[in-house]
Amino acid sequence: MASSSSTLLLVKSHISLSSSNPTSLYFRRRTSSIPQQPWLRAETRVRVRVRVRPISLSIINGRADDRKEDIVIVGAGIAGLATAVSLQRLGIRTLVLEQGESLRTGGTSLTLFKNGWKALDAIGVGNDLRTQFLEIQGFMDAVAEIMLKMLLLVDAFLGYLSRYQWMVIKSEDGRELRSFRFKDEDESQEVRAVERRVLLETLASKLPPDAISFSSKLANIERSENGETLLELEDGIQISAKILIACDGIRSPVAKLMGFPEPNYVGHCAFRGLANFPEGQPFEPKVNYIYGKGVRAGYVPVSETKVYWFICFNSSSPGPKITDPSILRQQAEQLVRKWPTDLINLINLTPDDTIIRTSLVDRWLWPSISPPASTGSIVLVGDAWHPMTPNLGQGACCALEDSIVLTKKLAEAIKSKRTSVEDAFKAYGSERWPRIFPLTVRAYLVGALLQWDNPLICALRDNIVVPKLVRLGPVLEHTNFEFDPL
Repeated sequence: MASSSSTLLLVKSHISLSSSNPTSLYFRRRTSSIPQQPWLRAETRVRVRVRVRPISLSIINGRADDRKEDIVIVGAGIAGLATAVSLQRLGIRTLVLEQGESLRTGGTSLTLFKNGWKALDAIGVGNDLRTQFLEIQGFMDAVAEIMLKMLLLVDAFLGYLSRYQWMVIKSEDGRELRSFRFKDEDESQEVRAVERRVLLETLASKLPPDAISFSSKLANIERSENGETLLELEDGIQISAKILIACDGIRSPVAKLMGFPEPNYVGHCAFRGLANFPEGQPFEPKVNYIYGKGVRAGYVPVSETKVYWFICFNSSSPGPKITDPSILRQQAEQLVRKWPTDLINLINLTPDDTIIRTSLVDRWLWPSISPPASTGSIVLVGDAWHPMTPNLGQGACCALEDSIVLTKKLAEAIKSKRTSVEDAFKAYGSERWPRIFPLTVRAYLVGALLQWDNPLICALRDNIVVPKLVRLGPVLEHTNFEFDPL
């Protein structure tokens, strides 16, 4: 990632117009070198501003020197970039504000099921990503394991082993409990683990060079007298937006402004990482889940050189924020030190910038109780509206779905003039809620069941529920989501 340097010259003097009304005079000049990536923005700006700001002012009057934008998207994450690219495909320009200095380059990976891939295809980036990540196809039980070994012996001669890629559920002692093959249940199913960094960079590459404004952290949000939204950034720049699309994550300031409560901590935390094998990773393209008592883990090959892993554990509180990779690594290893050694090896091969610890949260959108997804010309998308636990692998998929549905509603309102933007946003919320609310609840319940720590209940789970009762088909029904391409 090319670096960009900038300087900010600020001179401040107080001019006393009256003894009770001081005025600050600011001179700002910002220069930035032009980065190599097309999505990094360079700008040179000279601004002279005289600001009089009464403390009690609740509605800001429009100003001639404010920057004016038709559509502003807050957040250059998956939801924000997908929405920007979707709108651009329909000829609608947006400005994306990102508080970071660049796209997020750290972090791990995420799982995308067929509904996520359909959304990426509609946006126009699906095939760009497929070539970089392995396809995963299923699970297996003890009897099927014997059959698989026989098939592998035959396939070793026939040369098409990739037809028998599996996903395996194990107990903490390494015993296989159950396995499935995705395409046996649904021939159209598509599952791949995707690096978050690559997904963001791929989406950003589809936008014009000036579409994303980095280092643009919101300091204040207010409604103007003409109904537009006034955004003040920490560097003092103000932007007046006719339409505001908030994709600013689980701690969204915009959602808070709209009356949404903080997401609810569900009692679980997770370590995540992306192990790196420069000479090639040794695992077959299958997902491995391991269930313990109050702890579960998993790992899945992402590409020929990278493997994603996670460890989820019960915790009465989110705990302190820890960023020291050595401490994170030590705590993760402590949870699985008696488990199969593959996990320990993966932890040790994880670069410092990809190992993280997060607390799992969600927000249930109760009917007639929770605020709507929009108010006026402001709307929420993705985690900003409906954070959910990762137990179904649907957080990113639903954010991508949101972007497609919202784009169609908004584009129709802008181009046809038959409906207002406000009504388009209401229609988006009404269409998405019946899908989002049940998925959020189901994801929570699945996590609660998998995090059992009672030995008797865990024995029941490992010997009866998972091997005998679990069916893959119903578990994946939520990935059946259809929409027309953009």
